Amino acid sequence: MAEHPTTSWQAMQDGNVFYRQQRFYTLDGKLPSIGDCVVAGCRNGGPLAFMRDTSKMIAIATATPMFAKSQVQVYSSAGEGLLLLSWDQAKIIRFGWTGDERLVILNEEGVYRLYDLQGDYVQFSLGTDAGEVGITDARIHENGLVAMTGSLQLLEVKGWEGGKPLVLANPNLSEPPTVWTLIPPDLTISRHVEVLLAVETSVLSVDNLEAADQRLSRGPFTHMAPSPNGKSLALLTMTGILWVILANFQRNLAEFDTTTVAGAESPVRQVEWCGNDAILVTWDTFVLLVGPFGDTLHFFYAGPTFAVTEVDGVRVLGADTCDFIQKVPESSVSVFRPGSTSPSAILFDAWENFHKRSPKADESIRSIKPDLAAAVDEVIAAAAQEWEPTWQRKLLSAANFGKSFLDLYNPNDFVNMGKTLKVLNAVRQFEVGMPITHFQYNYLSPTHLISRLTSRNLHLLALNISSFLSLSPDHVLKHWASAKISKSKPVVSSTGQDAEVIGDEEVSRAIVEKFEKLGGASVSYAEIAKKAWEVGRTRLATMLLDHEPRASDQVPLLLMMMEDRLALQKAVDSGDTDLVYHVLLQLYKRLRLGDFFRLIEDGGSSLAPASRLLQVYAREQNPEMLRDFYYSDDRRVESAVLNLEEARRMKASNQLFFLDPAAKITSIKAAQKFFSEDKERSFEAKMMDEYGRLLTFQQALEKEATDRIEFFGLSVDDTIKKCLLNGMSKRADKLKSDFKVPDKRFWFLKLHALTAMRDFEGLETFSRSKRSPIGYEAFVRHLVEKGHAKEAVSFVQRCDANKRVDLYVECGEWVMAGKECKERGDRARLEKLRASCPNSLIARELDQIESTMK
Repeated sequence: MAEHPTTSWQAMQDGNVFYRQQRFYTLDGKLPSIGDCVVAGCRNGGPLAFMRDTSKMIAIATATPMFAKSQVQVYSSAGEGLLLLSWDQAKIIRFGWTGDERLVILNEEGVYRLYDLQGDYVQFSLGTDAGEVGITDARIHENGLVAMTGSLQLLEVKGWEGGKPLVLANPNLSEPPTVWTLIPPDLTISRHVEVLLAVETSVLSVDNLEAADQRLSRGPFTHMAPSPNGKSLALLTMTGILWVILANFQRNLAEFDTTTVAGAESPVRQVEWCGNDAILVTWDTFVLLVGPFGDTLHFFYAGPTFAVTEVDGVRVLGADTCDFIQKVPESSVSVFRPGSTSPSAILFDAWENFHKRSPKADESIRSIKPDLAAAVDEVIAAAAQEWEPTWQRKLLSAANFGKSFLDLYNPNDFVNMGKTLKVLNAVRQFEVGMPITHFQYNYLSPTHLISRLTSRNLHLLALNISSFLSLSPDHVLKHWASAKISKSKPVVSSTGQDAEVIGDEEVSRAIVEKFEKLGGASVSYAEIAKKAWEVGRTRLATMLLDHEPRASDQVPLLLMMMEDRLALQKAVDSGDTDLVYHVLLQLYKRLRLGDFFRLIEDGGSSLAPASRLLQVYAREQNPEMLRDFYYSDDRRVESAVLNLEEARRMKASNQLFFLDPAAKITSIKAAQKFFSEDKERSFEAKMMDEYGRLLTFQQALEKEATDRIEFFGLSVDDTIKKCLLNGMSKRADKLKSDFKVPDKRFWFLKLHALTAMRDFEGLETFSRSKRSPIGYEAFVRHLVEKGHAKEAVSFVQRCDANKRVDLYVECGEWVMAGKECKERGDRARLEKLRASCPNSLIARELDQIESTMK
């Protein structure tokens, strides 16, 4: 039967405060000799790292585990070996733990590694400058480290992502401090790390802005330790005085002379905090707990110990035991303190009497009826503080007994506590070796606890806890899949290649089935596939990626794996144009141009959308690439069209609005060449040939013109017209002949040009040069349209007789129109003219003409 909780209690402050020493595990020599090793412990029930202290001589024939100088051994608090590291770098200066149970090892060259509990690591450096001067010491906290260089400068690393170190303020040290420590950023007011250096009789406080001397006179100091909340500081002087002050050095809190303690003969090994209100001082076989008012408690061990400060106590490892010393929580004191009359103690007593079938149970319940709800809550809280499941069950049973007398009570706290204690009891088993308290559990969160379990490859336990607490199993499944990939090997068969294929299929099937069974829908297969690729199993990675529903996660990894065609195919199948462009541009940068185009061409219809998108992009951003693409795919028509588009957009390099004649002619000739190579494009080839000849002719015209006249780029009609306008009629005739311009079009062009020049004599001469192929009505109408009605009259007589009357009217010659009617004997038409004439004067003249008609 488990001992009563008060068995391990010891009183302080005249019996008002109690501390207890709980035995977590019996180690039986599982750990190396603590006195011969340098030890670093991870908080919140985490593992411990051991390394041989090379400054000490050790006996070879010992019962404890031994390892070489270049090894670091990691154990759980229960003494179970978790990891053995062989160090192959420069001398180790310091090692410690991060908040997520990764071991940080820093060497004298400024190189530090972060190891997980599987032995995998990432490596970073403090920089070349730190490597040159060397690292002499360091302090590591959960979210970073501070290193001291050979030049006595301080470098801070924030986080564990390998960021650039920050140089703290120069403390101007002439020699290394006797001892130093730091207060993490999350515990300081400034939210920056604060380094405390013990120098001579004082302490320097250094941050990123300044180094301040606190002007103390009680040093030199041999030990310094900040409290878990960062508000207090414990210092041990050379004379053995334990001095406790505020972390801002503004007030003394307590003093204690350790030299007066019986049995404290060897040098002090550690000064650690037990919670925030007591300090633990350790010697080789003796541990002293000093309370806030100078009260002390003594604990004896068979050999040297190592203490790890926790947020609610201190974990002490000896040669044979792992203990936890803490201040007894108020809820436990209220329930179990001898003679306690608190409602919670009465409730627990009532429950015990109820089991004894004593009538005192009802009497006790009635006496605390007004405070029964608070008593139930306190009993539940007390259950959380007990290590033994027997007493947890008793306290929860008492709480259940008490709440049955309450009409209105929310049972959520009771239910949640039952679940929490089951989880804590599971991880406290020595096989797991994680002695985490309820306070630490709440401080970390259940998710963090599950992460710690997965980091130790305890996936089944982590999955069960996730299911029990209704948490997502995704993180556990992801870690399990990564671990399975790392440790699984291909099945051996007749051929090595086939063996690997079989092994990959089995692993892929197992992972997919597990995910589907346990509902890991939000787990990214791409992340797991990346792990498979990193360990050299490309086929397995590809098989896993087939199950990834998000193409945006699939494609980047496929590109990393050099699965170019598959990456492009997945991007096309997703319908995401941005993703397709991403793949195309990545491949364009990485592959040779011929290989890039061949990849797209060989894809056929399945990669046709990618081909079209590439053409759209290249047409706007990289025409040269599009030209190469068409050429490689033997697309002659598209190449010709591209040359035409370039010719259309081409500008001279030194002028904004004028074309570059030579370049444009070259593009047109190239288009003609591409068209001529396609039998079905003979018409287009002919047109390009004529257009090229036209551009060449226009270039010659510009050279002949005395003034700066622009011909280049005009059409044949516009070129002829411009020649006529500028007195180059012979060149216009040659254009007509060379490009077989029809007579009708040429006459129209010359008519318009001469009219624009107001060369009416030339127009008359031109009209009589031969019979007009466009007739003379066009002359009349164009001249009238351009406002030259008077000059148009002379051409009316050459027009058809039945149109002359209307043409005279258009020219404004109403009288001549009347005479034309008289000559034709058309009285009816004359009368219509009389009715529609613009004024009476013209009407009178028309009447006279009509009167002379027979």
